Amino acid sequence: MIGSKWLPLAGVLAALSLYAPAQAAGVTDTEIIIGTDLDLSGPASANQALMRDGTQMRFDEANEAGGINGRKIKFIVEDNGSQPQMAVRAVNKLIKDDHVFAIVNAFGSGPNAATVKRIVSAGVIDFAPWAASAVLHKIAGKTPLLFTTIPNYDTTTAAALGWMIDHFHIQRVGYIYQEGPLGDLVRAGVEKALKQHGLKLAAEAGYKVGDIDFSSQVARMKSANVQLIMTATLLREIVGIAREVKKVGWDVKILTAAPSRNGASIKIGKGLMDGIYGIGSWSATPPEHGPEAERKWAADFQKRFGQEPDENALLAYAYADWLVKGIEAAGKDLTTESAVKGIEKSTEDNVIFFEPLHFKDGHARPELVRVEQVKDGDWQPVSPSLIKD
Repeated sequence: MIGSKWLPLAGVLAALSLYAPAQAAGVTDTEIIIGTDLDLSGPASANQALMRDGTQMRFDEANEAGGINGRKIKFIVEDNGSQPQMAVRAVNKLIKDDHVFAIVNAFGSGPNAATVKRIVSAGVIDFAPWAASAVLHKIAGKTPLLFTTIPNYDTTTAAALGWMIDHFHIQRVGYIYQEGPLGDLVRAGVEKALKQHGLKLAAEAGYKVGDIDFSSQVARMKSANVQLIMTATLLREIVGIAREVKKVGWDVKILTAAPSRNGASIKIGKGLMDGIYGIGSWSATPPEHGPEAERKWAADFQKRFGQEPDENALLAYAYADWLVKGIEAAGKDLTTESAVKGIEKSTEDNVIFFEPLHFKDGHARPELVRVEQVKDGDWQPVSPSLIKD
């Protein structure tokens, strides 16, 4: 985790009292307003509607059960297109016009990096942003309002890449990355793994959000004769890189960081992802193929929304469930301060996670990671668990 030690609890709560009125913004006697901003129109849009619906499903369940301590949840969704500028506009609307109490499951490292500071400065809880967690904590500073759940891309990358180097006797590593916070944090993990093995990066090539042609990036890797390409990509980009590699008939290993290691990339790739390695921190098995509890959940999701869920829908549901539990624990007298206390004491035990999770210093623990590979149309583990803290 990047950042200094947290303030003692008394100091944190004193600081938080500056934000929290007797009744927080977005809270009435009958309602709690919660928002999110997702990529509904950009490069990651293939799975974002499912994330939205997974979040909505948990909030609908809470409302159907009478609400959270008698208050119904109003859920507001905005589009950020994976663009920081769009995210800023979306978050400004959620805070200034909609007066949200919390933002949950907001998507994208760039969009979240551009908005986290204004969210917490407005006294709004920022819960489970899908982004580079360590970067967000560094930007936000010492705040009790940020709760990150995505395992850190630097530590998970270092562990997984290190295992690949050892297991396959890799000597030449290349790096293709999305420019910005995602690429920067994955790079830190790449550099750590290489240093531990006495290696240097053989080649690197960046790309901008929205790029669709990766021929030059792959050509640079091939010219450097790398044995493994590490990628920091979203869904369409990893498929584009895999397509280009196969187009030139190159037999090279590809290891992708967590954002593009999911079922949606397999569906988009339609066979192009076969053999690719990914860094996994939760189960990517399609919910309808999971254990009984997961299959029942998937059937309920399909009944509600008319389509099969993926693991992103279940993950969004689990994070929304965690937020609901934290707010419930705050009791009837709901303020930002009481919600933070409730969240800090809460845990989440969903079938999608390798182990039950809790918060420590505003970040979900333990961080578990393993290397997986696409085989028979699914992500399957090829390494043991590599991190546990």
